[in-house]
Amino acid sequence: MLKQHQSADINHILEKLFRLQRLGIKVGLNHTYELLNRCGNPHIKLKTIHIAGTNGKGSTAAILQSILRTAGLKVGLYTSPHLVNFNERIRVNGIPISDDFIIEFMKMLNDDIDEIKSTFFETTTVLALYNFFIEKVDVAIIEAGLGGRLDSTNILEPNLTIITSIDIDHQNILGETINEIAFEKAGIIKKDTPVITSNQPKEVLDVLIGRAKILNSKIEIVNNPDKIIVDRLFTNFVVENKEFSIPLLGEHQAYNASLAIRASSLFMDGLSYQTINDGLKNTIWPGRFQLLDKKLPIFYDVAHNAAGINTIRSTLKSLNAINNIGLIIIKKDKEVDLIAHALNGLFDELIISTLPNSQLMDKTELFNSLKSNNINCKVIYPIEKAFCYISDKAKKGGISIIFGSHYAAKSIYKFFEINFDNVSI
Repeated sequence: MLKQHQSADINHILEKLFRLQRLGIKVGLNHTYELLNRCGNPHIKLKTIHIAGTNGKGSTAAILQSILRTAGLKVGLYTSPHLVNFNERIRVNGIPISDDFIIEFMKMLNDDIDEIKSTFFETTTVLALYNFFIEKVDVAIIEAGLGGRLDSTNILEPNLTIITSIDIDHQNILGETINEIAFEKAGIIKKDTPVITSNQPKEVLDVLIGRAKILNSKIEIVNNPDKIIVDRLFTNFVVENKEFSIPLLGEHQAYNASLAIRASSLFMDGLSYQTINDGLKNTIWPGRFQLLDKKLPIFYDVAHNAAGINTIRSTLKSLNAINNIGLIIIKKDKEVDLIAHALNGLFDELIISTLPNSQLMDKTELFNSLKSNNINCKVIYPIEKAFCYISDKAKKGGISIIFGSHYAAKSIYKFFEINFDNVSI
């Protein structure tokens, strides 16, 4: 009976939390500061590492937390969006936040949330920071939600800042050009705080270096990994003449890992090669070229913009894959023209599907948009029928990949019988 009551409570609480999405995305930090103040300003009592970027920030965060946990630290991890359960967004040592903690937090700040008109992401950010404070983590790794400068997470005064690869995405909010987007991402750089980034395009580096110089913050461009080898289980690579291996597939994951390796060494002196490599090997990060079937080459990747789709292309090339089948499901707000350009010639067959989810693009709309960009594709609906189709194709050789959105994860895991309930990473 107690469990039934708890289940009803958490469902009610999460419904209220998700209803806050009606307030939209609010750029600015005032609401977050105010809500933090109402619960004792936990963020100022935490050591934090702040990560922004267009692609790779979640993977970099997951890799980094695995290394630091292997080194013996208690690590908080805040990422978004979730794949299946809201609790995934907030983890301590890989374990999702408990329903009980969410319930108590929301009850404690219920009136304050209403008064401040705190949005979904603002409230969730404060929930994460309060949880990490109560759990007494040694360090909290915080992934920016959207942009950086005006993102709710930018209330942090971090010990270290990481900026992953920057590319075109969310143009309606962040700006039309790569320079404008880089400016927003660079907004997380703080005075006298070390910054690391990957080897970005020159126009991006100019923005980041310029911002760091203004704030007297030392910026380091991490060396590219060498000798990258991708197979269906691991990505192997070399950094500064040392060999590493990670169970995340793709050359881009070697670049993300290089950032995480350097970040871990900057945050924690004296880390051994063995500790770092063990941390890399222990990394779990679902939805990133994730193998869905033990017997068949069927993968799932949440890549949802042109740069992300180009990483799929690179990974398929690294795997020497032929007869590739793609199944695309994307969110309504995505720039289809840019995605279409990235898709050109990528798949031997491209399938379109969707789910009865208001966040996802209608199958007919996506089909017409891709066809107008000269992309050959066809619609298979409902989505379970599409899953069966690509599974049959995988049995005949080649690789099948489902991609485009976090919002399809629950249906994907259910169909392929992958237990994702409160999974630890």
